[in-house]
Amino acid sequence: FFFFSSRRRHTRYISVTGVQTCALPISVLFAYSTYKDIFKSNVKTETVLFIQTGSNFQTIIDSLQSLNSLSDINSFKKTAQLKNFNKNIHPGKYILKKGMTNNKIVNILRSGRQTPVELTFNNTRTIYDLAAKVSKFIEADSAEIIKELNDTNFIKQFGFNSRNILGMFIPNTYEIYWNISAKDFIKRMNKEYNKFWNDERKNKAKQLNLTQKEVSILASIVQAEQQAHPDERPKVAGLYINRLQRGMLLQSDPTLIFASGNFTKKRVLNKDKEINSPYNTYKYAGLPPGPINMPDISSIDAVLNYKKHNYIFMCAKDDFSGYHNFSTNVRQHGIYARKYQQALNKKKIWK
Repeated sequence: FFFFSSRRRHTRYISVTGVQTCALPISVLFAYSTYKDIFKSNVKTETVLFIQTGSNFQTIIDSLQSLNSLSDINSFKKTAQLKNFNKNIHPGKYILKKGMTNNKIVNILRSGRQTPVELTFNNTRTIYDLAAKVSKFIEADSAEIIKELNDTNFIKQFGFNSRNILGMFIPNTYEIYWNISAKDFIKRMNKEYNKFWNDERKNKAKQLNLTQKEVSILASIVQAEQQAHPDERPKVAGLYINRLQRGMLLQSDPTLIFASGNFTKKRVLNKDKEINSPYNTYKYAGLPPGPINMPDISSIDAVLNYKKHNYIFMCAKDDFSGYHNFSTNVRQHGIYARKYQQALNKKKIWK
């Protein structure tokens, strides 16, 4: 048995029972160990990782540990530090797929290649409802969204005010990044609004002698009047357009409900018609100052493509089917109205 070391070549020679061998240098062994760490399959199960704005490296490590998504947190730490991930942290939503290597994880996180979220909103009555829904999909909370929507100077740049801003939001599904700010979210929705209002829709609005905002306001009334059966909306829209063109009060019950603030109200009473509000279309002529809900695309298009007829009155059918009886005169309307009131009484619906 003998041992020989060469300072110049840094190589150890070992012989046992006359057989001479060569051991790898320590630097090579370290490099191989590092290589294994970097390209090690480390994600146990598909994980959604949210990195909040302002997060540091330790915050991300804590999140990964709480999610229990990695087989070996230490090898990830080593890889992240080697690739300077701690200096290249980008907030967002990231999908870590099962079997992904440390190298792949760090490359995705370090580059900011986040996965967009699908943001859907509809059936919204106020900006507060909208903020509550949107905040479930993005990093900004509802308070931040409300703050921007109530900022007169900010929304003024889009041509809206606090009463009609809800009409700028077109209910749909949008791909958006999770870490988008409240301000940028609103700016994005303005772009979608402008995209929605193409030349064809703009021309149809002009033919009605209505602005885009007015179309949205009328569409919100049409939608509130006919929630169950969208196929009837063009007919309802035609009725209100007839009233507008004849200079008649719209006399829409949903506007009274909005003015009262009691959205659980099922029956409008005569005393409700005395509410002093610009949304009271029994008292004030023309359209109210803003939408009474967020009209969806079918409601907006129902106004733009309204059904032409001579009806100026309508009343919900007494079979509670959700459809309406339409009439051209007060006498016939009174017959339908009494039938519906009797049906409400029979079901003991008083308010």
